Amino acid sequence: QVQLVETGGGLVQTGASLTLSCAVSGHSVNGNAVAWFRHAPGKERAFVAGISYIGQTLYGDFVKGRVTINKDNAKNTVYLQLNNLNSEDTAVYYCALRGGVIYFDATLWEHWGQGTLVTVSS
Repeated sequence: QVQLVETGGGLVQTGASLTLSCAVSGHSVNGNAVAWFRHAPGKERAFVAGISYIGQTLYGDFVKGRVTINKDNAKNTVYLQLNNLNSEDTAVYYCALRGGVIYFDATLWEHWGQGTLVTVSS
């Protein structure tokens, strides 16, 4: 059974940084793609960043330069570092896992975590 558990969300001020973690069990991050999506109030779920099984990364256009995704194969965990946060980054952040390549389309991801809330106050 695949399980993804996100941690690291919270309330931060504008300009702050935050690192989210996605601990995976039941599948190896070394053999699958993992991505972060976010769901803000009134908006559709959006692709934030993804990392392939060999470590290639992709980023959503709206976060390029402010976000870094990486993984620790030994810990079977994927991380998302968010920098220079602003109010528009307020959302529930989800990690997702799939075999094969990275897709921007959330419907093509097979396994999801429960999400972690990031709230940015001004």
